[in-house]
Amino acid sequence: MNQTEIEAAGGVAAAGVPARDESVDYYHRYIDRVIGAGPDVVAILRSQREETLAFLRGFSEEQSRYRYAPGKWSARELLSHVNDCERLFVFRAMWFARGFESPLPSFDQEVAAASARADRVPWARHVEEFRALRLSTEAFFGNIPAEAWSRRGIASDNSFTVRALAYITAGHLVHHREILRERYRPSGG
Repeated sequence: MNQTEIEAAGGVAAAGVPARDESVDYYHRYIDRVIGAGPDVVAILRSQREETLAFLRGFSEEQSRYRYAPGKWSARELLSHVNDCERLFVFRAMWFARGFESPLPSFDQEVAAASARADRVPWARHVEEFRALRLSTEAFFGNIPAEAWSRRGIASDNSFTVRALAYITAGHLVHHREILRERYRPSGG
């Protein structure tokens, strides 16, 4: 399905997957996790929501406090990080899609994690926060004009396109969902 067919069906898709020059190499570790799912990143984001929610709901409050090694984040802190990064990536995409040209600052995940105090927030609230954020993410990327996907901006002293940020958002979730599954998996999950 091409961009015109997708728009005629009431959807918006990125015009293909991001090229290697649409973000720095570091972020292709996330992009590469989802590019095989096709050129419609909005569909990828939507499909991740219910699968991820079902997985997250398999954790008990007690399991969400688990740390697989000393000094590692708890499952609550990890999900809080995923939520923070989803906000960050979408904010950057919004900034660039709307035509703002001023560079955006860096993000230090350790500072954010320490300030969030995620272990004080019940697991169910972290899961609900993910659900609400993802719905907002889907709405944002589902409604931007076609020409916005290729707009560029600077964040953390690196160049990104809106399209790359959408794929980074999806791939970052896949990356951390795999960590949760491998290192924090609830029994039977």
